[in-house]
Amino acid sequence: MDEEEFRRCGKEMVDYIADYLSTIRTRPVYPDVLPGYLRPLIPAEPPRTPETFRDVMEDVERVVMPGVTHWSSPHFHAYFPGANSYPALLGDMLSGAIGCIGFSWAASPACTELETVMLDWLARTLQLPSHFLACGDNGEGGSGGGVIQGTASEATLVAMLAARNRAMRLGQDPQGSPGASGTLARLVAYTSEQAHSSVERAAMFAAVRIRKLPTDGRCSLRGDALSDAVATDRAAGLVPFFLCATLGTTPSCAFDSIMELGPVCEREGLWMHIDAAYAGSAFICPEFRPLLNGVEFADSFNFNPHKMMEVNFDCSAMWVKSKADLISAFKMEPLYLQHDHQESGLITDYRHWQIPLGRRFRSLKLWFVMRLYGVEGLQEHVRKQVRLAHEFEALVRADERFEVCATVVLGLVCFRLKGPDDLNETLLKDINGERAVHLVPSRLHGRFVLRFAVCSSRTRSHDVAFAWAQVLRVAAALTQGGPGPQGEPGREAAGRQTAGGPR
Repeated sequence: MDEEEFRRCGKEMVDYIADYLSTIRTRPVYPDVLPGYLRPLIPAEPPRTPETFRDVMEDVERVVMPGVTHWSSPHFHAYFPGANSYPALLGDMLSGAIGCIGFSWAASPACTELETVMLDWLARTLQLPSHFLACGDNGEGGSGGGVIQGTASEATLVAMLAARNRAMRLGQDPQGSPGASGTLARLVAYTSEQAHSSVERAAMFAAVRIRKLPTDGRCSLRGDALSDAVATDRAAGLVPFFLCATLGTTPSCAFDSIMELGPVCEREGLWMHIDAAYAGSAFICPEFRPLLNGVEFADSFNFNPHKMMEVNFDCSAMWVKSKADLISAFKMEPLYLQHDHQESGLITDYRHWQIPLGRRFRSLKLWFVMRLYGVEGLQEHVRKQVRLAHEFEALVRADERFEVCATVVLGLVCFRLKGPDDLNETLLKDINGERAVHLVPSRLHGRFVLRFAVCSSRTRSHDVAFAWAQVLRVAAALTQGGPGPQGEPGREAAGRQTAGGPR
C-alpha cells in the first residue's frame, strides 16, 4: 500500500466508521454466535499474495461484525461505559501514525511532556490536592504527579507493588536485610467486599494476602471495619500495609467512606489507593465533586477517562503523592535506556511508573478530547448520562412489581423483579437472549439483581424507554404466561426458547 492508496483507503475507512456509528442502533447489540464461529469463516493459512483493501473490508462485515458486542450501541447497558468519541478516534489515529514508544523522555520528548501536562490538566479539573501535580502553581516541580496506565487494574497493581516495596523497606533491620520472620510473608492488604475482582488479583500477583472487609447497608466500607481488621491482624503478627478504597463500585456504584478510611490509613501507616475507575469522570462536575472529599489522604488515586469522559480505551489516569515511592519500586537503568537528561529533575521517564516498558502516545487522544469538548462539554456529557439513569430509575419505581436495589448516584440503576433469584436470573437470560438490549447482573446483600448502566454517548431518552419496554415485555411473559404489555405472545403461547441467546 503506497501513500496514494493509503489516502484513498483511509478516507473509505473513516466513512465506514462514521456509517457504523451512525447506524449502530440497527445492529443487534449482542452477537448470535457460538464459540468457535469465526475459524470456519477464514482460511487456515494466510494468503500467499496480497489481497485488496476491498476484500478485507467485505470480510469485516462477513467475519468480524457478526461476533461483535456493540459497546457503542445505545442499547448496550452492561458493565460500565466504553467511551467512544470522534475527537478521541482522531487522536488515536495520529498516535498510531507517529508510532513512538515513549518509555523515556529521550524516546519521544513530546510523548512524555504532553502526558505530564495532560495529567496536571485533569488534576486541576478534578481539584486534586497540589501534591498530585507534577508542576505546582508556582511553576516548580511537585513531589508527585500523574501517569496514564492502560487500565484501573494496572493502576491498582502498580500502587500495591509500590506500597509493598515501601513496607519491605520499612521492615528491614539496620543491616538492610529482611527481618527474621519475613516481612513479605506477613503483609496484608485490605479492600471492600464490593471491590472489583482486579484488587484481589493484584494481591495474587504481588504475593500478599488480602482481606475483603464487610460493608454497611449502602455497600460502603467504613472506617471502623478497617480499624478493627488492622487491630486484629497486628495482634496476630501480620503487617497491614495497603488499602484499596473504591468510589463507584462495579456491583452498585457504591462509595467507600474515604473521609473515615483516610485517617485510619494515616494513623496505621497504610498506603491508601482510591479506585474511582467509573465514577471519577463525574468529579469534574461541581455537584459530584464532594464524593471525592478525603482524597487528600490518598497515596494514589485512579480513574478511567475511557469510561465516562469520551476518551477511547485505553486511558486510565493515575496520580501518586510521592513519585519517589513509585519509582523506587520499578526503576531499572540498563545502559541502552539511559540518556543525557534523566537526572535533570525536569522530566519524567514513565518506564519507572508502570509494569511494561513500552507505552503508546495515549495523551494525544486525551488532549484532543479536552480541547474539542472543553470542560463544560464534558460536564454536560456526564450530567446527561446521570439524567438518563434517573429516567430509568423512575420507570422502575413506577411499577410496583419491581424494586430499585441501590441508591442511584450516577449512571447505574440496580433493579429486580420482586421475587426469588431464579425468577430474576431467567428475566436477565431472556432479555439478553433477544439481543435487543444487553444487561449484566450483580449480587447485592445476597440477592441477584440486574444492572442497567447508561453506557453509550449516543443513548437518548427514547433508548431508555426502549430498554424498559423490553424488560416489561419479558417480565410479563414470565410472570403471567400470557400477552405482554405490547400484545406479544407470552412465553407458553409462543413456545419461545432461550437457547439462541448469549452463548
